[in-house]
Amino acid sequence: MEIFDTILGFLKGPLNDFAWMYTFLPCAILGGLFLTIRNGGVQFLHFGHAMKNTVGKMFQKQEAGEGAVTPLQAVTTALAATVGTGNIVGTSQAIALGGYGAVLWLWLAALVGMVIKYSEIVLAIKYRERDAKGDWVGGPMYYISKGLGKNWRWLAALFAVFAALASFGIGNMSQVNSITGSVIGACAAFTEVSSGMELALKWIMGILLAILVAVILLGGIKRIGAVTEKLIPFMSVFYILFTLIVIGFHIGSVPDAFVKIFSTAFTPQAMFGAATGIVLKQTIIWGLRRSAFSNEAGLGSAAIAHAAADTKGPVNQGLYGIFEVFVDTIVICTLTALTIIASGVAIDFGVKPGSELITAALATVFGDKFAALFIAIALALFAFSTVLGWSLYGTRCIQYLFGHRAVRVFQVIFILVVVVGCVSPLEFVWDVADTFNGLMAIPNFIGLFALSGVVAMETRNYFSDKNNLR
Repeated sequence: MEIFDTILGFLKGPLNDFAWMYTFLPCAILGGLFLTIRNGGVQFLHFGHAMKNTVGKMFQKQEAGEGAVTPLQAVTTALAATVGTGNIVGTSQAIALGGYGAVLWLWLAALVGMVIKYSEIVLAIKYRERDAKGDWVGGPMYYISKGLGKNWRWLAALFAVFAALASFGIGNMSQVNSITGSVIGACAAFTEVSSGMELALKWIMGILLAILVAVILLGGIKRIGAVTEKLIPFMSVFYILFTLIVIGFHIGSVPDAFVKIFSTAFTPQAMFGAATGIVLKQTIIWGLRRSAFSNEAGLGSAAIAHAAADTKGPVNQGLYGIFEVFVDTIVICTLTALTIIASGVAIDFGVKPGSELITAALATVFGDKFAALFIAIALALFAFSTVLGWSLYGTRCIQYLFGHRAVRVFQVIFILVVVVGCVSPLEFVWDVADTFNGLMAIPNFIGLFALSGVVAMETRNYFSDKNNLR
């Protein structure tokens, strides 16, 4: 236990601070502004074009060639890895740990995050390659090693190591832990849950989820894409619909919710006081951190999924990055935040919550039992799809490091970790996820900045061709 506590303290302390406070956060803001300027504000000036060529084409029939997936399957696989606990639990945590003002910093991170993810995807398509099976593979490890040259392969390998480890945290344990917590919460709304029953539910959920993940994961990227293509639109529409109903019911409190967000974004103690421990540093950190957890811009993970797309060119697929961040953070996270704040539910500031805040907010309109059941189902679907997306990311990273033979070993371990995540303490699971998220962003940002000229050139070439703008 002493060794465990030491490791946990290191994850929560020095390593976490280095990864987030001193690396990710300045890179996300300053780097995002740099990429915005270098690409002519593509996420703002060409936002309409991006929506027209992404969401506007989603319902058209799409087919993919051998070893590839359709652009829609690529984006839903990437969205599957982002739309989930980051939008529901992550947004709740941003508010509880950073105050209402954290939502503003979450928005600001998303605005620059659009061009960061756009750049990642452009580079992923530019430098992708066929593997031994004929499948398209790519991502930060490929654009770092191929774009920067063989002397930088160590950095590409470092990204792959951190991303593979992160897949067990952000993409596995934190997700299944949230599923289990929401299921136990739903059961508690109908009957008393004893400690023995809670433990049994954790093991049952762990084994059941492990079996489901195994069936889909072992089927490869096409099976993952086929599942996420159906899950993501379905569950997103229902979640958006129910949050809009709650917001509509509390419409009179919405203006005050925005006042709370903006008035505490720079002076959180004006509302919360010193007792909660919320200071400006915490407001900024939790807003930016949970934005990254939500949309993964800067982590480089989504680029791995997009690299498999059967697309016309780098920018064509890069536009989906703008769409992803907009839907994931600007739309869904905002709806979660407004639902919680406008509903007026009690928030225990300074304490890291699970799904109880959004459940309580929905309960103000739909009642305790329905709210608990809906959130349990929504989180189960959201989080399960995230596990599928990240299983792909981890697989590709292991494949890059050790070849195809190591993939099956990784997949077996990944499936077993599903059970571990279900029965592990909430605090430990999120600390692991946070730390390795920040670490994998370091080599990715180095690659993005070094290859920013390539992205700028691809952007200029695309938008200078009038045929692309029709």
